[in-house]
Amino acid sequence: MKAFLGNILGALLRNVYSIISSMGTEPEQFSYYAMSIIVTTIIFKLLLLPMNLQQVKSTKKMGEIQPQLKEIQKKYKNDPQTQSIKMQELYKEHNYNPASGCLLLLIQFPIIIAFYSVFREPAKYAFTQPGFYEAMNKTFFWIKNLDNPDPYLWGLPLIAALTTYIQSAIMVQPGADPQAQATQRTMNYFLPVMIFMAAKGFAAGLALYWIASNTFTIIQQLISNRSLGKIKEEK
Repeated sequence: MKAFLGNILGALLRNVYSIISSMGTEPEQFSYYAMSIIVTTIIFKLLLLPMNLQQVKSTKKMGEIQPQLKEIQKKYKNDPQTQSIKMQELYKEHNYNPASGCLLLLIQFPIIIAFYSVFREPAKYAFTQPGFYEAMNKTFFWIKNLDNPDPYLWGLPLIAALTTYIQSAIMVQPGADPQAQATQRTMNYFLPVMIFMAAKGFAAGLALYWIASNTFTIIQQLISNRSLGKIKEEK
């Protein structure tokens, strides 16, 4: 499955590179390959956008009905059967499927893993012509070759960590369960540190992909939060 999806997504990267490289003179400090990583990531995120928006709506709705769920759990704590019936009635009333969020994640997970593999091994999935990838210009401003780790910790590793933190922070739902909020806040600090440590040793191209992906998600989430906030005000 990974190889199949990797070949499809690799073809996307290769075609994006072909289009960009045919548009004019390549900038000395901003290679076509770096541009292709950013543009391909944006296209990939747009393709997944319908599922991501559905997942955001599902998370928001869960946060909204959380107080009522807690009330049902407290009221029928000694009657599990009635508790289950009441919870199902609540889900039906609010048109909410508790399994929808997990299902969307399960669908996206192999696609995301395959896309990550494309940037980890671009010569295998995208640029398969012998010698083509090796001869390609891979500069990105201060980075001479995106195949190598960023030589500066304040560069892509730090930006990757910061965008990961911002993305996690804006995902916290005010109405969510306090325990879930506490877990999320812990992840807000733990995950960026993990990403920073990983980005120090990974190819800079992977860090660039991660930053582009995070930036898209942050913008998407901010727009989504604002739109859902307006809907609440109208109600």
